[in-house]
Amino acid sequence: MQTEISQCIEAIRQQIKGKDEQVKLALICLLSKGHLLLEDLPGMGKTTLSQCLASVLSMQYARVQFTSDLLPADMLGVNIYEPDTHKFSFHPGPIFNQVLLADEINRASPKTQSALLEAMAESQVSVDGKSYDLPQPFFVIATQNPLFQSGTYPLPESQIDRFTMKLSLGFPNFAAEKEMLLEEQMPKQTSPVLDTDTLLRIQDAVANIVVSEAVVDYILALVNITRDNQDYPNPLSPRATKAIYHCAQACAFIEQRDFVTPEDVQFIFSAVTEHRLRGQDQFASATVSLSQQVLKKVDPMAA
Repeated sequence: MQTEISQCIEAIRQQIKGKDEQVKLALICLLSKGHLLLEDLPGMGKTTLSQCLASVLSMQYARVQFTSDLLPADMLGVNIYEPDTHKFSFHPGPIFNQVLLADEINRASPKTQSALLEAMAESQVSVDGKSYDLPQPFFVIATQNPLFQSGTYPLPESQIDRFTMKLSLGFPNFAAEKEMLLEEQMPKQTSPVLDTDTLLRIQDAVANIVVSEAVVDYILALVNITRDNQDYPNPLSPRATKAIYHCAQACAFIEQRDFVTPEDVQFIFSAVTEHRLRGQDQFASATVSLSQQVLKKVDPMAA
């Protein structure tokens, strides 16, 4: 199964040039059963990344453009009266797909944002008092415009914490962008590598990756730095602690190990924690990484 995951990463890299670390982190997020927040300027490849993940992993895919007039029912679904049967039947919305791209989530109203995040947390939706299970695996990729762009509703800190990871693709380097242009005349198709049943088995295998007590102590030492220091006004929650734990397991799996090392924790730490540490203040001192500060304060050998 680990070999197949390596093939998935390579297939996605063929479409997303020069972003090997982000591709690996996005897949780690999926394997840990988390959800991903992508923040970047338009045109950076956020939609392409989500489409590639869905295609390579044989997952049903839907995209919802979040706008100020989008209603929760537009995303979740609605009961419609059927004259022939004289009954209401449920017509599921686009959230009933395995990969949902919530495009420009911070342009939608807080009510619609909340409906999505509730579904993410519970893997089900409630419509008119009845609950409907979402398909598994279920992976939300939400994209967000930088807050300095007009017409945005910033996500509350409680909702930011719902996203396992936050990534930014950024501009490609010269070589990657040149390769992208040279291949424009011969576009490559992304073919499925895994089926969803295999993906579910992999997610279960990831959950069984061994995490030693020493690594657990290291994770807790990192988290507690943020709770005992006034330099971090948004300390990491227990949900963040669990996200670090599960993402480190997924990282170890991708590296073809059955145990987690401190290096796994360090690789995923910024993607899992930076947005949580900043809260709504995502751009203040953006050149200073709060998560990297935390990593420097704890020696994994001494934790």
